Amino acid sequence: MTWKPGWLLLLCLSAAVRSVPIDRNGGNEEPKEEAQEESMDTGLYYDRYLREVIEVLETDPHFREKLQTANTEDIKNGRLSKELDLVGHHVRTRLDELKRQEVSRLRMLLKAKLDSTNTQSLQMDHASLLKQFEHLDPHNQNTFEAKDLELLISTATKDLENYDAERHEEFKRYEMLKEHERREYLKGLDQEKREKEEKRMQELKEKHRQHPKVNAPGSVAQLREVWEETDRLDPREFNPKTFFKLHDTNDDGVLDEQELEALFTKELEKVYDPKNEEDDMMEMEEERLRMREQVMKNVDTNKDRLVSLDEFIKSTEKTEFNNPKEWETLDAKPLYTEEELQQFEAELRDREEELKRRAETLRQEQELLRERGKALEAQRREYQQAVMEMSQRQREQPPADGQPPAGPNGELLAPEHRAEGESAAVSLLDSPSGSGLHSLSLSLSLSLSEPQAAADVQNQNNLPAEPPQNLPAHT
Repeated sequence: MTWKPGWLLLLCLSAAVRSVPIDRNGGNEEPKEEAQEESMDTGLYYDRYLREVIEVLETDPHFREKLQTANTEDIKNGRLSKELDLVGHHVRTRLDELKRQEVSRLRMLLKAKLDSTNTQSLQMDHASLLKQFEHLDPHNQNTFEAKDLELLISTATKDLENYDAERHEEFKRYEMLKEHERREYLKGLDQEKREKEEKRMQELKEKHRQHPKVNAPGSVAQLREVWEETDRLDPREFNPKTFFKLHDTNDDGVLDEQELEALFTKELEKVYDPKNEEDDMMEMEEERLRMREQVMKNVDTNKDRLVSLDEFIKSTEKTEFNNPKEWETLDAKPLYTEEELQQFEAELRDREEELKRRAETLRQEQELLRERGKALEAQRREYQQAVMEMSQRQREQPPADGQPPAGPNGELLAPEHRAEGESAAVSLLDSPSGSGLHSLSLSLSLSLSEPQAAADVQNQNNLPAEPPQNLPAHT
């Protein structure tokens, strides 16, 4: 699928996927096609939903035709979303399904967030909570309407505009964290080792600075270097239009941000080598981002985050193209002040204290559970001992008038039956609950009392016990 410039405004940004420059073995060879274009990632948390919606919309011929004739402003201001009412029924059905899947995913995210913050909520108002997500209409959670497309486009446009600023801020915090860890490491060394380590670090820093001159991105010197060393073409035959077509790798008529960043690989290799201890690859990606922003600032006149052929040709006619300012790499000046570093370290200390408090709370809860477990185990053993003692007393008690012990209903118990009863009592006691003990105690009490009660009644009446029926009386 070929992304048009308007959709590229939403999908061209990628933090991790990089385009690979075309390599040639000779000047007369045809350009080598890449095996397969890698899927671009916008970096947005709703990237998959955005991508799938666009793919489904482009399957509709009417909408695809409108998309090809629409300009960037039509897409930004929501005019294109009105065409949604004219797409086919199967397209609308698929869009409805995508929206329901996205709502379900967001609900899971909300639940996970509430669970992680220990928020007790018996009844969650999903409709209210979904309002914090701006890329869909939370009031209609079942069907995809024109408002959903309008919100999706406007939110993605706004988020992508802030994406580079967020990346710069993340890198700044990364650099401050590195300096904080370096200082903490040096604090743990004695005077002699500290001085030796500081000297070694300073030597690495100076070694990193000793790199070849870096050409300004987008300048004639930088593009000629790519033309000669990457494209393997004659530098005397440099042509901006041919250069543009060579590096428009997906043939969509524009250079997107990945295609531009691929042009800076040769310059970055002058400064950064993954094999060197002194070179940080995170800094290399920040340098790549700065170079791309510099080119966009000078070339992208309509601010659609794309470089058209016309914009590219006009940029080569400017004075800055042939006489650019010297490019300053990241090591030329610090990214933060000492005050910003101290504030960052204070935030780290506060976060560390909060983690310690949580860890202590968890330790106390674990200790409490352990004590409760010990108490329950002691109680279980106490119940077991009580049942064993009751069983022992039952075996030691002599039967009335020389008769063997009787059961709860007055029947005689054989020895093997008595053993089975005792085993059942013990097994009942092994149960974690105390209900088995109560039932067993009551049963034992009845077993012990009923034979004695029958003997007392017989003695009072001075009557002999009646013989069993169906047997001769003399027996």
